[in-house]
Amino acid sequence: MDKKQIDRINFLAKKKKTEGLTEEESKEQKELYKIYLGNIRKNFKSTVDSIVVEKEDGSKVPLKEFNKKKKN
Repeated sequence: MDKKQIDRINFLAKKKKTEGLTEEESKEQKELYKIYLGNIRKNFKSTVDSIVVEKEDGSKVPLKEFNKKKKN
């Protein structure tokens, strides 16, 4: 998501609070939020997937696999 889209989200949010949005602007805002939240989710998943747990024996295991072993 580029700066222009983020600026547009902020503009629409401010306008919604002060004047209200037209139906077209409301649809645009929902679509931009959908894209924005999708990017946040993707980045968060990437961050979590990169976490590595160091076990007591010194071995390193990806968090995803570490959790699977804990549940069993």
